[in-house]
Amino acid sequence: MANFAVASRPAKVDHNQTYVYYCRQMFKATVNDTPKKEQLYQLIQANPFISQQDLAVELGLSRSAVAGHIAGLIRERRLLGRAYVLPAPPDRRPLVCIGAANVDRKLRTIADLQAGTSNPATATEAYGGVARNIAENLARLHTPVALLTALGDDAAGRSLADHAQAVGIDTRGSLQLAATASGTYTAVLDGHGELFVALADMALYDRLTPDFLASRQPQRAAAAMTVADLNLPHASVAALLDDARTDGAPLVIVAVSQPKMARLPTDLRGLRLLILNRAELETLAGRPLPTAADVGAACAAVQQRGARDVIVTCGSQGIFHTQHGQLVWLAAHQVDVIDVTGAGDAFSAAVCWSLYQGQDAGDDLTLACRRGLALAAVTVQSKDTVSASLDVALLDAILPTDAAPDHAAPLYTTHE
Repeated sequence: MANFAVASRPAKVDHNQTYVYYCRQMFKATVNDTPKKEQLYQLIQANPFISQQDLAVELGLSRSAVAGHIAGLIRERRLLGRAYVLPAPPDRRPLVCIGAANVDRKLRTIADLQAGTSNPATATEAYGGVARNIAENLARLHTPVALLTALGDDAAGRSLADHAQAVGIDTRGSLQLAATASGTYTAVLDGHGELFVALADMALYDRLTPDFLASRQPQRAAAAMTVADLNLPHASVAALLDDARTDGAPLVIVAVSQPKMARLPTDLRGLRLLILNRAELETLAGRPLPTAADVGAACAAVQQRGARDVIVTCGSQGIFHTQHGQLVWLAAHQVDVIDVTGAGDAFSAAVCWSLYQGQDAGDDLTLACRRGLALAAVTVQSKDTVSASLDVALLDAILPTDAAPDHAAPLYTTHE
């Protein structure tokens, strides 16, 4: 019969200390001939919050030797910052979206919209914001994604954060603002679901400053791609371009409105891709662009400023994109439209998803845009800003050999 020692009351177990002790014992049992730097790296993997002093004691090294090994691991990008930030595996590095996360309010007239008078309408609320919408589309396409945004301390801000977590968006680096209302976007749609006018209250995104971006550098350094919308201040967009010129990770900028085109810096060196609609490109060019030749000349001017490629969306007609010195036209899918809200963001998300795949797809902008048009078509057939019917198989099924691009663009004089 076994003998048991019975204490007068249960001993308190520190599970954290037990875990650390277990990791150390396992570490000691497996590192007999491992170089000190690798031993240090394994200790950090077991406990990213371990101090340099504890590392020194564990390894029998001086503090200065430990600091030297850590500096070497950072240079090798095997560590990305304190508390020691470990890079994700190459196939799981996230896309980081930076910009707006709003509550969207949509008002849709029941009959044809009449200006200057009251119109019977239906009203709905949904989660929105260009960067947030792109992030949710990517998450629903099973892509690791983080969102850096500004949220108020109101019910809307809490709801936005909870919803993001539920769909798989990492918002831990976002800015939480006290005594501040979250951003709102109000869209008025006509009886056919087309946008008539939109109003945006987004002043809180001016708080996403270069200093804020610098404070999130370890998280941003882990990104496989950065996607930023032009709700960011001019100086912050310039800071992202500066980083893109030095760290090599692709940067995609997505325009949000004609007035905010002023936030795009003149020097676009380091920019992988600019996505904007034709009206926004006209604002950038300072003149109307009624033909494909006009659009091509305006895109070439953007490329001369340093951007590698440009995509110009033209509503229900289709899109232009640059590639290898040419301007390519792709027609949109003709479908029954329920609501156009979010279609442009779905298009942008699918383009980024395709470029994120790397290898041949990473340079095939025509393939990326065809995938974008397919996802936009799914979105406009839904009442939701981000369709719940997204399926990565839809994009995987679109291959470079499926169809040749439509190089003959229509002439047009009105905006879609």
